[in-house]
Amino acid sequence: MTLPNFIIIGAQKCGTTSLYRYLTKHPQILPATKKEVHFFDLNFDKGMNWYYSHFPQKEIPNQTITGEASPYYIFHPHAPQRISQSLPDIKLILLLRNPVDRAVSHYYHNRQFGKSREPLSFEQAIQQEPSRIEPEIDKIMADENYKSLPHRYYSYLSRGIYIEQLLRWLKFFPRKNLLILKSEELWENPRQKMKQVWNFLGVPNRPQEIYKNTIIESTIMI
Repeated sequence: MTLPNFIIIGAQKCGTTSLYRYLTKHPQILPATKKEVHFFDLNFDKGMNWYYSHFPQKEIPNQTITGEASPYYIFHPHAPQRISQSLPDIKLILLLRNPVDRAVSHYYHNRQFGKSREPLSFEQAIQQEPSRIEPEIDKIMADENYKSLPHRYYSYLSRGIYIEQLLRWLKFFPRKNLLILKSEELWENPRQKMKQVWNFLGVPNRPQEIYKNTIIESTIMI
């Protein structure tokens, strides 16, 4: 059974897709069956064997690692404790973006799915965010298996209050287990920032011939 060595825990719309793509180009990093397993937030009731099934099933060479990237983890109230109990030595990577840019990108991501996903204007959505998600937080805390679409979809400003989320995670993990990167720095100088990531994960530096410029992509799609 292969256990993950790292998890990209967020944040949503901060470049986790680009980072995971860079990581899995490394010859010593094997991908999960899909980037976002969403076990510790949305599928925890399926059990650890279900989670492990998303990683290589055959014995992998020494010094080869694997991991996943589920950007809702950072924001989910139960994810830190669940991960710490299941994978206490896991290495965590967190991308943080300017909160205003992140919120706008999050909103337009929802709007790509039409008004059935987000019927409000951006201004209305910001004004109504507390009434949309605060009751959902109470439900999540009362029932660990409760899955809230409003909490995922409409947390435009709340997800950008990074300090609250970080303090929750640091109750369960030592600071040395957490690598925090600025999204803007990754997009502007991916070669340099990836050196930090390789060092954190304990794999040799992997010079890439070309890192795709994702600045435009980041404002629209990531």
